[in-house]
Amino acid sequence: MIVTTTNSIEGREISRYNDPIAANVVIGTTVFSDIGASYVDFFGGRSTSYEKKMQEMYKRVTETLKQRAQAIRADAIIGLSVDIDEISEKGNQMFMITAVGTSVHLKGTIRAFIEKRDGVLDGELIQQIEY
Repeated sequence: MIVTTTNSIEGREISRYNDPIAANVVIGTTVFSDIGASYVDFFGGRSTSYEKKMQEMYKRVTETLKQRAQAIRADAIIGLSVDIDEISEKGNQMFMITAVGTSVHLKGTIRAFIEKRDGVLDGELIQQIEY
């Protein structure tokens, strides 16, 4: 599925716009990553533990958006916007990532769904065929 921050997809015509879709992911930091981050903050450098958490969150939130778009049989998500916030309270620290985009249907896209038989996919899912 195409996911883009732009409002169009070059070379493709949008046939229908759906309502915007959103996804949120909240993840807590651990004591160990907080301790490591405090050293990085004091001495300088990069906090790889936080970077890994942020990458994990981004992956989760974009996958959730894709699943929501696929549930309504959309072909792409345009206008993706991602916002990251920190939630701190009583010595606890968490990060929240919110992603919003508009799911769309593209002109000239045909979808064929193959049923599973006994938990086995009996063929392949054809996602796009160009005219």
